Amino acid sequence: MLAIWAEAQRQQQRREEARWRAEAAQQRGREREQREAQKATARNEREAQRAYQQSREAEAARRTAELDARVEELKGLLNTGLAAPAFGPQALLASDAVPPFDPGPLGEPVPMPDQAATAYAVPAPDPVQARNPGVRRQYEQYVAQARARFEQDWYAAQAQESDRQRRLATYHQEYLAWAERFRRQDEERGARTEELLRRLRAGEPEAVQEYFTAGLYASAAWPEGFPHRLVAAFDAAARQLVVDWELPGPDVVPAAARVRYVKSDDREAEVARPATERKALYREVLAQSALRVVAEVFRADRDGLLDSVVVNGFVLGIDPATGREAERFLSTLTATRGGFSGLALDRVDPVECFQGLGGRLSARPERLDEVRPDRRPQTVGGSLAGQGGEDEPDLFEMDPLDFEDLIAELFRLRGFRVMTTARSGDVGVDVVAEDLDPVTGGKIVIQAKRYKKTVPPTAVRDLESTVRHHGAIKGILVTTAGFGRGSYSYIEGKPLTLVSGPELVELLAEQGLRGRLGGGDSAAGAKPGEAGRAGRPDQDDQAERAERAEQAARETALTVSWQSRTAAGDAVELDVTAFLCAGGQVLSDDHFVFFNSPQDPDGAVHLHPTRSVSGEPVRAARLTLDLRRLPAAVDEVVVAVSTEEEEPPVLPLGYVHGLAVAASYGPDATGPAHWAGVTGGVSDSAMLLGSFRRGGDGWEFTQSGRTVPDGLAGLATAFGVAVE
Repeated sequence: MLAIWAEAQRQQQRREEARWRAEAAQQRGREREQREAQKATARNEREAQRAYQQSREAEAARRTAELDARVEELKGLLNTGLAAPAFGPQALLASDAVPPFDPGPLGEPVPMPDQAATAYAVPAPDPVQARNPGVRRQYEQYVAQARARFEQDWYAAQAQESDRQRRLATYHQEYLAWAERFRRQDEERGARTEELLRRLRAGEPEAVQEYFTAGLYASAAWPEGFPHRLVAAFDAAARQLVVDWELPGPDVVPAAARVRYVKSDDREAEVARPATERKALYREVLAQSALRVVAEVFRADRDGLLDSVVVNGFVLGIDPATGREAERFLSTLTATRGGFSGLALDRVDPVECFQGLGGRLSARPERLDEVRPDRRPQTVGGSLAGQGGEDEPDLFEMDPLDFEDLIAELFRLRGFRVMTTARSGDVGVDVVAEDLDPVTGGKIVIQAKRYKKTVPPTAVRDLESTVRHHGAIKGILVTTAGFGRGSYSYIEGKPLTLVSGPELVELLAEQGLRGRLGGGDSAAGAKPGEAGRAGRPDQDDQAERAERAEQAARETALTVSWQSRTAAGDAVELDVTAFLCAGGQVLSDDHFVFFNSPQDPDGAVHLHPTRSVSGEPVRAARLTLDLRRLPAAVDEVVVAVSTEEEEPPVLPLGYVHGLAVAASYGPDATGPAHWAGVTGGVSDSAMLLGSFRRGGDGWEFTQSGRTVPDGLAGLATAFGVAVE
């Protein structure tokens, strides 16, 4: 639990750093573009050339200033840590405020067309020409056409506004459900934290270890490029905390001392920093890091639980004896509370202070020459806490079959009868568990996914299909990552359970099993708020957003709108239908999309509910098509409308006014953007709006307008659907 909280703090700092880096990169990009433009125009102009050179000199000076700032940041590493607020129980007890609802683009209404706009204006003929009957008729014809264009655009805009309001309402309901889960989980976290602090005050070793590990991992204001991986153990008998703390490599010190502009070559040249200066600064960074870790631990120890702290600093480097990457320890320090409390850390020389406390630094840290730590967390005994410790098997690196066996063992220890499926032909099932309870028991299918990024919503939707396929009472998706808000919303009311990476580690520990989620930067690959709980709306998992964006980019949509009242006040409604055809006939009865079957088996065509538009007497229905998901046998998708038949007498299409279609096409389809359906005087009760036909370059939509008698039944019969 504290690992999740600490990771959220660290990830928040990283997002801020990423934002700063992105802004700086954008600024540098703009400056480069400006310089290139200046260079192009200054070739033959002396003054412009001088201005260009000055800008290049300014850029070199700016880069030099950045190098100086980086060095100052490294030199002030210890003082920056001392200036930061000390970690304490109040940081754990602070409640997270629920972010306010942000509709984003959905909060912006669709602009309505203005009949007074120039696009719909028809200049009147002068009085002399107006006397000519032919001119008057032509003018009236132009006016009628302009009015028709306006009505068509207005109905299309109304349909778009209806769709926006529908999606806004759905998104707001999702937000409310998420906010309630967020508050509930925050209350549960607060209760667990109170219990931890009670155990901490009682001096329980595991609580002490967990508290200080969380404080170190949540430590903020470390410079960019500094790792944040640690392993810690608490020796209750000696009242000593032992920490292995990862350090940055020698390249954290800038190799360049300054940048100068060379006019003759029109280039920027870096002046190397002396090797002795780089070595001295790196040793200072190592010493400051150790002193800062010790200071943060003692500052967080409000109840005097610790007498001493051991900090071993290591980097990841190549072991010359094996040629493999390994932990190379460059510093070790054992500090007692009494010896440390008398130091004025803001005024000490870091290296001399470190060595005065008995610490040992590598003589040649730039070559990763090691020192031998006095004590390691693994020698303390008991459990380890931290991120990325080598004591536990890494779930990310585990063999897939071993991972499935581990999940099977977890559920076996929890009291289920368990079997792993065959490695082929398992139809999406990795583990089958059986609840032996005679009343509530039954088959449970379990999927084990080793992800490093947020699990995409498609995997969650596929789990529901797998449950139905196997006739199971429940489906469980276990992952090393996390889930987005959409996945948690999808499983509401369904017999599905999602187990995120941090939750999996806790479940394993409860049963005495071992497992960790990679190094300190992994944290199941989930964003804060996504591990163990639904993510915030503004923190949706990148995978989920990418999937939605990809689907939206290839999606084709048709919005059909009409007036829901006749001139006489009679109600008239339309059913929008789609037929997935091969050779002019529907592929099967299941490939007939209508109000009782709003989706085909492959999920290529979806019919969305009919809704009113902004309180106006207008109705609209939306049909979305992912043409890439259509079966290969389908060569045509026919779209039609028919008047509803629930309340006789069935009104003919002639009673329908304002029938309009607005289309948006994905990369695989082309066709008109909008058009009006001609229903005046039509006595039949069904009409083909048009069809998508498969061609060599993709799909093309062609308008039809052909009418069909007998409404929906007549349409179904015409395309080969079995009508009872």
